[in-house]
Amino acid sequence: MKGIVFTKFVEMVEEQFSVGIASQMIDSSDLASGGAYTAVGTYDHAEMAALVTRLSELTGQPVPELLKAYGRFLFGQFARLYPVFFEGVPGSIEFSSRIEGVIHVEVKKLYPDAELPSFEVLEHTPERLRMVYRSERHLGDLAEGLLDACIAHFGERESVSLQRENLNEPGAPVCFTLIRKI
Repeated sequence: MKGIVFTKFVEMVEEQFSVGIASQMIDSSDLASGGAYTAVGTYDHAEMAALVTRLSELTGQPVPELLKAYGRFLFGQFARLYPVFFEGVPGSIEFSSRIEGVIHVEVKKLYPDAELPSFEVLEHTPERLRMVYRSERHLGDLAEGLLDACIAHFGERESVSLQRENLNEPGAPVCFTLIRKI
């Protein structure tokens, strides 16, 4: 898992909870890296699981809610750091349909060793996008937070809904559907 995912997670914890909680979370987790992350480094995804689990214990918030919150935070960071991905894109359905074929292609150019989840588009019309998220890391809650923040970023909270369906297939894929309200 790329280091930017870790550095931004720690940043979110510092901003939304406190620097003290972030330090406590790192210090009390058994991390092979010692919790010293760089944005371009690569780290075992088990460390992210350990950090989120420890944060849940420290704050009393459920892991799924923390991952969704992190997804929303991370989307905002990506929008700020990589504005080129948003140029000329009219809305969340169009943006989300480009994750696999455009955004992940560019990420792989920057980080050739990145192990990215996949977003397989099943249906794409101007009114509806249905796609399946697959990842060995089982971070559907994080993906949901990212998609939720995408809808908010484009100012479409009133006009686009997000639906989630956990699929009963090996690998715990998740189907997300964005629907433009008419």
